[in-house]
Amino acid sequence: MTLPRRRLLHLAAGAAALPALSRFAWAQVYPTRHVRIVVGVAAGGPNDVLARLLGQWLSERLGQQFIIENRPGAATNIATEAVAKAPPDGYTLLQVSSSNAGNATLYDRLNFNFIRDIAPIAGVVRLPLVMVINPSVPVKTIPEFIAYAKANPGKLNMASPGNGSGPHLAGELFKTMAGVNLIHVPYRGAAPALTDLLGGQVQVYFTTTVASIQYIKAGTVRPLAVTTPSRSEALPDVPTVAEFVPGYDASPWFGVGAPKNTPTEIVDKLNREINAALADPKIKAGFAEFGGSPIGGTPADFGKLIGEETEKLAKVIRAANIKPE
Repeated sequence: MTLPRRRLLHLAAGAAALPALSRFAWAQVYPTRHVRIVVGVAAGGPNDVLARLLGQWLSERLGQQFIIENRPGAATNIATEAVAKAPPDGYTLLQVSSSNAGNATLYDRLNFNFIRDIAPIAGVVRLPLVMVINPSVPVKTIPEFIAYAKANPGKLNMASPGNGSGPHLAGELFKTMAGVNLIHVPYRGAAPALTDLLGGQVQVYFTTTVASIQYIKAGTVRPLAVTTPSRSEALPDVPTVAEFVPGYDASPWFGVGAPKNTPTEIVDKLNREINAALADPKIKAGFAEFGGSPIGGTPADFGKLIGEETEKLAKVIRAANIKPE
């Protein structure tokens, strides 16, 4: 039997629509089992705690467990590679962070291409660093610090928890934009760096508000500025670096990504749910405890942030000739 042309075209169009309908239906019921969010740092730190806060909210919202799986090592590269090679079905997600943006330049050989292999879902939160100094340094403001550093080139030591770490890159960006010479002293972790700052072996440190706020309140370290574009709710009286060095922004951030080729419908659903989480007062309050501010936006917005941060950090890393430890 020969079908009329109009009937044939109608059947062909219906057949072509089946995959799209199946994907849409799949996204409607997703998730049907637990979802892993792979985090590239050890349990207990700010990124891990904030990931668990979001994971718990998504679990309650979507009726399936969002399990945090910590895979620390190689500056988050182990976790990123695991997700890049995972099935693109929405059941393995990555906590994307500013470390990923820096690692794209810092490491010459990786078994994945971060920009190509990880699909952005949503930006989640931006965290401030605070530039603190040992009180022996006779300054109280950023302009005074810059003038003092220029008058004493190479005499101020800048701590960091390691080469290529967020605090290190924040300090190198400050050095470049402010035109000062600070001697970088890398430590194996944040705790020994802060200990030596308190003891006066180093004079300046870009650190998290969580790690430093008790010392700031006690007066054992002096805060000069936060690294975010706007002031932090955790330290409302502390100015931003950008108020004195226009355009400066070195705030760590994290979001959520997935393996490339994850269905758009699932990416969009997760994006909507994450944005809903960021509007929840409980999530906002949890982030505020770390001085964090929600990011939100579309997957494209997050992709743009990743691209801009990767380019900015690449310039810092190359200019300072930073190599991984």
